[in-house]
Amino acid sequence: MFVGGDSIKGEDPNYSDQVSGFLKKLDQESLIVTNMGLEERIRGCAALTNCESFDHALAGFLSQEPWPDDVQLFQPYETEQILLPDNANCLAVQTFLKMCDLKYVVEYRTNAEEMSPSGRVPFIKCGACLISDFEPITSFVSNKGISLSAHLDEVQKADMRAFMSLVNTVLGNAENYLTWVDDETYSKITKPRYGSVHPFPLNHWLCFSKRRTVLKKLSALGWANKSLESVYEEVEKGCSALSDRLEKSRFFFGEQPTELDALVFGHMYTILTTPLPNNRLASTIRGYPNIVDHCKIIEKQLFDCYVIELSCIFEHYIIWGRIERYYEESGFDYYDP
Repeated sequence: MFVGGDSIKGEDPNYSDQVSGFLKKLDQESLIVTNMGLEERIRGCAALTNCESFDHALAGFLSQEPWPDDVQLFQPYETEQILLPDNANCLAVQTFLKMCDLKYVVEYRTNAEEMSPSGRVPFIKCGACLISDFEPITSFVSNKGISLSAHLDEVQKADMRAFMSLVNTVLGNAENYLTWVDDETYSKITKPRYGSVHPFPLNHWLCFSKRRTVLKKLSALGWANKSLESVYEEVEKGCSALSDRLEKSRFFFGEQPTELDALVFGHMYTILTTPLPNNRLASTIRGYPNIVDHCKIIEKQLFDCYVIELSCIFEHYIIWGRIERYYEESGFDYYDP
């Protein structure tokens, strides 16, 4: 049985302790026979703990299991399909897993969105669990006793969560705006790439449907009616706040990376390395040298020393060297990092 990301995300932090305690109690009272399967054990535990659902109890039990060697991370194809917002999210999750030194294998699927329990990418398959999105995945890993922020105090953890919300709210919405609202980017980049893996007329219908969904979400958040200039202003403010927090440190909270560093790197690096008809978004980030240096440090430590491993556009090009060659070939304006 697979557990969706929403179940994991909404899990009571006490469920794991309850599940463990009641399994021990059941064993002590000989209520579990030796041939009783895992599902029956969890169902019995769920009944005793008054868990809301079997999913919650199973999630709590499985979160205590060691990290397996066959974890799979599912995402769209990088070279021809993935778009800026999804690429940023996928890179953030991969960076987090690498920072935690957890093994995983990337699996590319044209229908990764439809396979995901939340309809968003990336998602991971870890044993019997399916977990999607950055925060549910970090929570799931944390339940296994692995955390990048364990060394922080409560005030620092609150600050970290606030800045993570800032990244998702500002950079995430800006990426979706440029990808789906800005007409030039939509016609030249989004529409051809999003529909490239599907036959006609399905490619047009899926792109139209996705755009409608994203516009509805952005409207609810007050972003759909913004001008392009106001979007760039929001990004400028967000980068300024992140730059002030980072200052001259290697990472946002000292010498050790946290979940915030993984999230920021995923978004900043993707924006810097994705050519768009208008590269003002990348230019804005380049106006903050400490953020660019932060990206270089993490890339050098985790992704083979300045060789682009995950960028959907720049495969086979070195980031601060031959990247100019791609711009010349593509016809986009070159930016000098």
